[in-house]
Amino acid sequence: MTTLEQLGERKIIEALARLIGPGRDVITGIGDDCAVVRAGTDDWVITTDPVIEGVHFLSGEVPQRIGHKAVGRVLSDVASMGAEPLWLAINIVAPPTLELAVLEGIYEGANALLARCGGAIIGGDVAQGNNLELHVFGVGRLPAGTALLRSGAKPGDLLYVTGALGGSLLGKHLDFTPRLAEGQWLREQQLATAMIDVSDGLLSEANHLAECSRARVMVDAARVPTAPAAHHVDTHAPLAHALTDGEDFELLFTVPAEKTSVLEQAWREHFETPCTCIGTVEPGGGVHTLHAPEELTGNPGYEHFRLSDSTKNAGAENATE
Repeated sequence: MTTLEQLGERKIIEALARLIGPGRDVITGIGDDCAVVRAGTDDWVITTDPVIEGVHFLSGEVPQRIGHKAVGRVLSDVASMGAEPLWLAINIVAPPTLELAVLEGIYEGANALLARCGGAIIGGDVAQGNNLELHVFGVGRLPAGTALLRSGAKPGDLLYVTGALGGSLLGKHLDFTPRLAEGQWLREQQLATAMIDVSDGLLSEANHLAECSRARVMVDAARVPTAPAAHHVDTHAPLAHALTDGEDFELLFTVPAEKTSVLEQAWREHFETPCTCIGTVEPGGGVHTLHAPEELTGNPGYEHFRLSDSTKNAGAENATE
């Protein structure tokens, strides 16, 4: 009997994808940050994400921060497609002893983020369980045929990332800002060829881009922007955290070489968020890391169900570790 631990997240998804048929009007199904469905002259992007006590937040966490994170994870997926958020539904699993004030605080945090970023909670469901869980379903919108997929990177493109990476366990994993404005701008300006949000770690997401685009992604570790928090998590090297930590929720994207000067100049005029070139796309396959310590070379970053010792120490996806 094969277990999920033996397979790891990627193999699990491959197995489930074989059981999913091509739905009507589905442009992109399983395998991207969001599914893309055609609706007249628009495309809708559809995604869902769980936030689970003991995995994504600790017991006793401030409810508003839990709500912020639950909604923010879905908004970050929508951002990575270059879309505008529209509607969200939240399914709640909670023990019967949970105080109502906790759920009210969660919705306060969620609504505060939506007031800044767009979108609205329109429903959901409530069920009893042993731990507090929030399962959020989200829908966004963009013009038909314009979604930024993981599969669009081409040899010769340059690789960029927003913000700074690593150490999200010290707070950013609960308080991050989804890069919606940046994602929509990249789509509108037709600058990015492929995009993904950094939820499972930089190297893991770079690997997704490489696999989906059937190209080789070269990450220059010496150019990766490291967050101050990455220096204070534990005794591991800050660079290890920047490359493999989860839940930074920044955008990782590729840009044709001939458009990079336009991108960098226009970006500085529009955004305070940093944007850094950290690598290239080449013919071939897989992720190759340059100027990194030997123990990090080939490290795939975070993968659900299947963690190496190094990513257990570095990853923020498991908030309890």
